[in-house]
Amino acid sequence: MSTVHRAITRVVRKGREADFEEALKRFVARSLEHHGTTGAHLLHPTAASRPREYGILRSFKDEQHMREFYDSALFAAWESEVAEMVEGQPVYRDLHGLEAFFRDGGNRLPPARWRMAIVTWLGVYPVVLFWSTLLAPWLSQSLAPAFVTGFVTLAAVVTLTWLVMPKLTKLFSPWLHQGNKT
Repeated sequence: MSTVHRAITRVVRKGREADFEEALKRFVARSLEHHGTTGAHLLHPTAASRPREYGILRSFKDEQHMREFYDSALFAAWESEVAEMVEGQPVYRDLHGLEAFFRDGGNRLPPARWRMAIVTWLGVYPVVLFWSTLLAPWLSQSLAPAFVTGFVTLAAVVTLTWLVMPKLTKLFSPWLHQGNKT
């Protein structure tokens, strides 16, 4: 089982923003009690997003819990409640890989990209150096350089995903999210 994250964005009709925000807050509070939900973050419109675009970054224990939530009567009732407040269809985006590591337990915006880049580099550099030093001499005796690089990067990605990035993002969370509250 591994945690999964999904972001959903909606464009709210002009003049309905306050109604939508109130409905969204009520829905999120109710939805956190749904079995298998591990968190939710509200995303408000920013200068970098479309005007009146709101989002929810939601986390689940696993894929099965996510499917159950989106198939639930609770979610169907939410969709019905806001149907007249929004324009178009919701946009769903599953988050995979490093972007999901930078989510935070509070109601905050994502960190600045330059901060995410620094923390990612702090993880990538030593992990790639470690696996290159350990595997490359041994593998290069019998494999072409492209295959050696493939095995080194595979080992690095696995190490980053399950060991290094969760620890680094937790360690650097105060700095990553410094001055970044919604």
